[in-house]
Amino acid sequence: MSRPAYIPNFDGKRALILHRVHPVVDAISRQLAQLGISCDHCWPALPASAAGDADLMIFDADMGHDEQFPWAAGAAPMPAIALIGSEAPGRLAWTMSRGADAHLLKPVGSGGVFTALVMASNAFARRLATRAELNGLTARLEQREVIAEATACLMLRANLPAETAYAQLRRDAMAARLTIEAMAEQVVQELRGAHVHRRS
Repeated sequence: MSRPAYIPNFDGKRALILHRVHPVVDAISRQLAQLGISCDHCWPALPASAAGDADLMIFDADMGHDEQFPWAAGAAPMPAIALIGSEAPGRLAWTMSRGADAHLLKPVGSGGVFTALVMASNAFARRLATRAELNGLTARLEQREVIAEATACLMLRANLPAETAYAQLRRDAMAARLTIEAMAEQVVQELRGAHVHRRS
């Protein structure tokens, strides 16, 4: 049985609502207040400080455009909820390109905001975890590449087979009290430095 998703507590959080003055903003603001969330309304653009000032964002998908956001498409630094009134394919495609974590359909009544907040918070957490995992995999790949490069350098420099060169790299790392990645980077840098010195 899988572990249930975490239900966050929103009390004391701050929301930004990017929407023109409209009854839908009032309906959302009332629901946010009931959950202990303070909110600020802004239009036509988010302030540059939005990334550090707010815990979540609700934005108008019907009249929204890229220039309203101080970050790149799909890179919202907080859970983002799209307010959708139009199901036009172009509008939906734009909303998805912005990386909305959840959505609310207009008109907004007396409910629905809490569900959207929970869904958005969990989707945002998954997005951050995926990004961290991807960054970790990228870093590991880069480390493997530098180890392979250092091993190849040792093979060429001392005419060693691959296994022996790798074993030497490990021994040198242990002797220098470095990780094998750091030792590999040092070997590669030394070779590059020597190559530049020879050329000059």
